[in-house]
Formats: sequence, structure tokens, C-alpha cells
Amino acid sequence: MGATSTLTRKGQTTIPKSIRSYLGLHAGDRLDFVIEDGRVILQPATVDVRELKGMLNRPGQPAVPVEQMAAAVRKRAAERGR
Repeated sequence: MGATSTLTRKGQTTIPKSIRSYLGLHAGDRLDFVIEDGRVILQPATVDVRELKGMLNRPGQPAVPVEQMAAAVRKRAAERGR
């Protein structure tokens, strides 16, 4: 899939609809720009809530600290970018 966009004087651009649809992007979503092997990779910085499955406290199990949940979200987001 390929698409083209133009950069404005202010450094802004519009992400083509085909790319927004492919990435599941919506207004207000945050994006990550990752430089890898001389290429820039654009990926959603937000994570689907379904990826947090199993992180909530279950009866008889200790609660997961917020910091641990945040670290897990960052890790999954980084893995999605590979």
C-alpha cells in the first residue's frame, strides 16, 4: 500500500485516508514515529484496550500496580512496531 502527502510550511501533513483506515486511526489518536534502518515508521501510540486483557485483579490474585500496567502497555506498543 502506498500513499503520498504534502508537508506544509508549519511541518504539518494529512495522513491519507487509506493509511488511517489501515492503522485504525481516529481523530485524537496519538502517533509514534520510529527511525529504524534509515526509515521512519509511523505507528499508533495508543493501544487497544483488549490488549490489556488479564491485567485486572481476579479473586485470590494480587492487584497489578498501575506502573506495571503502564510498562506492559509500552512494551506491547513497542512490539507492535516491529
